[in-house]
Amino acid sequence: MDIRSLDGDDPATIDLLLPGFQETMSLELPGDPPVSEALLARLLQRRHGADRIVLAAFDRDRPAGCTKLGLDLGDPVGPGHGSLWVFPSSRRLGAGTALVDAARAELRSRGRSRLMVDAPHTPAAEAFAAVCGAELRGTNLRNRLFLRGPARNGLEELAARAVPDHRLVHWIDRCPDELVDAYARAWGTLDAPVNGQAEVRTPTADDVRAREAEAERAGHRQYVTAAIDAGTGQVAGYATLFVRDSPMADAGETLVLADRRRRGLGTWLKAQLLARAARENEHLALVQAWNDVRNDAVVALNRRLGFAPDSSWSTYSVKA
Repeated sequence: MDIRSLDGDDPATIDLLLPGFQETMSLELPGDPPVSEALLARLLQRRHGADRIVLAAFDRDRPAGCTKLGLDLGDPVGPGHGSLWVFPSSRRLGAGTALVDAARAELRSRGRSRLMVDAPHTPAAEAFAAVCGAELRGTNLRNRLFLRGPARNGLEELAARAVPDHRLVHWIDRCPDELVDAYARAWGTLDAPVNGQAEVRTPTADDVRAREAEAERAGHRQYVTAAIDAGTGQVAGYATLFVRDSPMADAGETLVLADRRRRGLGTWLKAQLLARAARENEHLALVQAWNDVRNDAVVALNRRLGFAPDSSWSTYSVKA
């Protein structure tokens, strides 16, 4: 098995790996639309404040699987965190072991001592993790919301429940200049880690613009709804959604400042965002959202909005 390092921002990498990803996801998540170029591009691209390692295992000239890892540039000794896939027609040939070994070696060469990998929560994944000496560190639920039928009516009802002393501002792709600093300050309070991305530290308007450019490069439109305090004009919370040329969109962050919680802001924000995206994109049929099973508030929010879990993914940690 030959291991090659690839550039996740190179369109040629997307073309090379897309058939294997489509084969994999049609098996693992048969209810989803086919994996699109835009979805794979966003998965593999470098993110703001982070480096990205993409390693592919080749059986002769055919990709057998790959792993992608994000490295937080603000934490030079932190872990590499990402995902590993072995394409179905190439399983049981040693590609998974070869990719883990190559990822470990790559991290050691960069002075990093821990590898964290997400994988579907299945007996096969657990057995493979045990062979690699990996430790289970957490579980994430993948939730789906269908945007047609009764669920759509429920969203519209929740979206109509305004929260006193707040107004909503909506935009696509680019935050209004007059809000960008307040939006960056709100983003800076986010305390939930995101797989393979840099820790939120003290973001500025430039950081907001860099994240907007990321979405554009990967062929995504970033929908944002923000709640504005009517008295101060400050951003009290926001929710994001990434829409692409596919029937499925990805929920991003939903954040409400700590002193504004338990007022219904999160429900109002996210319901408005989802309902608006559904109205403006006739092709959009469902949204997927990921959340840590230990994050009770987000789990409860998604249930109120009509999301239902369809699979769980585990995070494993192993020494590099």
